[in-house]
Amino acid sequence: VAAHLGNLMCFVSLCILQEEPRSKSKICANVFCGAGRECAVTEKREPTCLCIEKCKPHKRPVCGSNGKTYLNHCELHRDACLTGSKIQVDYDGHCKGNPVSGSVVCYQSDRDELRRRVIQWLEAEIIPDGWFSKGSNYSEVLDKYFKANPLTSSHLSLQSFDDGDSRLDSTEFLKFVEQNETAVNITTYMDQETNKLLRGLCVDALIELSDENADWKLSFNEFLKCLSPSFSPPEKRCALEDETYEDGAETQVECNRCVCACGNWVCTAMTCEGKNENVPAHRQQPDQDLTEEELARYVQELQKHQVSARLGESACTLSL
Repeated sequence: VAAHLGNLMCFVSLCILQEEPRSKSKICANVFCGAGRECAVTEKREPTCLCIEKCKPHKRPVCGSNGKTYLNHCELHRDACLTGSKIQVDYDGHCKGNPVSGSVVCYQSDRDELRRRVIQWLEAEIIPDGWFSKGSNYSEVLDKYFKANPLTSSHLSLQSFDDGDSRLDSTEFLKFVEQNETAVNITTYMDQETNKLLRGLCVDALIELSDENADWKLSFNEFLKCLSPSFSPPEKRCALEDETYEDGAETQVECNRCVCACGNWVCTAMTCEGKNENVPAHRQQPDQDLTEEELARYVQELQKHQVSARLGESACTLSL
């Protein structure tokens, strides 16, 4: 009997050892992921390769084959993974010949990266229900930021970004995004000022995702849809002369360059003598303080570039 019990105890202890969850390092020990990817563990405790979530911030700039300067090799390969494109290192150091005042464009990968970071931040603020207290689900966390109630003590630490009209415009949305440190810099290969411009453009692109009535403002339901983890942003294409082009496609119009970004053609605004006309960069309305003469000139300038670009019904966004 004693021997039988001993064998049984050994069997039970062996089962317990086998049921202990293996660590990530053990599961990924013999897994090799390509450049820009890292091993992650699925819910079934199986290894899989995903795009690197965050590269180490060491500075060793490299110029990619796409003409972009990256902080280091890791950032280049990570961007290639996230965008699903083939990017190689052309040479070490910053890319040469890129004008400082070049175009700042929010591609779909930039828009989706900003959205991913915001969702990750909001999901971290979900509070599960306790024994004697009610938690906060994802929708309620969003609601707190959208219209924080100053009379509720639990909301005192939250800032309301809606100005009271129950709509979130691009300025309010941008202030909301900038509350989170991880969402501030969408890319690491751009400087702080360029990242700031990129944030504004990508916020416009996010609003466009769920702005059902096209008023450039989001109701709470539109806001919730935009940042819903289950929502998959559609891949938009740009139209030109009965053809469609994927995000990132480029075309030349006289001395100006146009690129497809989030379903819109974004063009430089050069006069072809080499002088920049400083046409506003965002897909936004001109300041309402403009005089009628200035407004007419603004519209005329946009129409001139749109006609010269032969973009038909497509919107040609002009950037700095």
